[in-house]
Amino acid sequence: MRASRLLSILTTLQARGRATAPELAEACEVSVRTIYRDIDALAAAGIPVYAERGAEGGFRLLDGYRVRLNGLSPTEADALFMAGLPGPAAALGLDGAMNAAQAKLVAALPASLRPNARRMQARFHLDAPAWFGEAEEPQHLRTIADALLADRVIDIRYQSWRAEKRRRIAPLGLVLKSGSWYLAGQIDGTVRTYRVARILDCSARDESFARPSDFDLAAYWHAATERLEAELHPNEAKVRLSPRGVRLLEVVSQPYVRARTRISETADADGWRIATIPIGMTAWHAATELLRFGPDAEVLEPAGLRDMMAELARAMAERYR
Repeated sequence: MRASRLLSILTTLQARGRATAPELAEACEVSVRTIYRDIDALAAAGIPVYAERGAEGGFRLLDGYRVRLNGLSPTEADALFMAGLPGPAAALGLDGAMNAAQAKLVAALPASLRPNARRMQARFHLDAPAWFGEAEEPQHLRTIADALLADRVIDIRYQSWRAEKRRRIAPLGLVLKSGSWYLAGQIDGTVRTYRVARILDCSARDESFARPSDFDLAAYWHAATERLEAELHPNEAKVRLSPRGVRLLEVVSQPYVRARTRISETADADGWRIATIPIGMTAWHAATELLRFGPDAEVLEPAGLRDMMAELARAMAERYR
């Protein structure tokens, strides 16, 4: 256990350049005092690790010192090859580089771990799009990715659902969600999300920008998606569901809606139960979502939504009569 932890400290320092004792303690899941003892053990073994004091201080390795890649466990080697799934790399134009990197990694691995790496590649495949959907192939994705890696400002012409717009933004990150690429871009000090497929034109400028030191792409995306879901479902409806309607919740409802739906514990004589379901901003939007339940749902409240459901049902009955 300690040998694995010492190697983890070394590779962390090599990857980050600097890390504080609390950061290392959190990563290794040990106390800060244990980290200090480990640092002393590394120094006693001749590893050139030293401490820098001050607000920007921490532990560092001597410039030029490198840890050789010979301490991977079988599970760690498997995880590296799982990260090399080909779809997103090809979309970014990195498939050739990914293949070359994997070949070098296989060469660096001990002979006992190489069969595992090949098994991972043969047995796992990432299909990013949702069912019944196709992956987008945005025209300007690679241009954006190049500017993102170089911290270069880009000019875009963007087609939102309201109008066509021109923006000059600082690209901070790309996210692949259900087969669609999204760009997190900073404009006027605010980070906004753009669907890459809706970018009509894109050109990278020679102008560079300073990336915000506190920007965390994963945290931003999590907060942004939760905020969007909440904005799309600001209201609630009281709905009567049949036993099959309750089961349909798992099939036809979005994860956000499903997680926030409240269903009564008791059922009436026919087995129907009352559910409180998040719904869209307008009665029409909410009705189109609830029509997926067919005759296994009856809207009780609000009255405007109940009227909209009745109106759409009459129109459909007339159409198919």
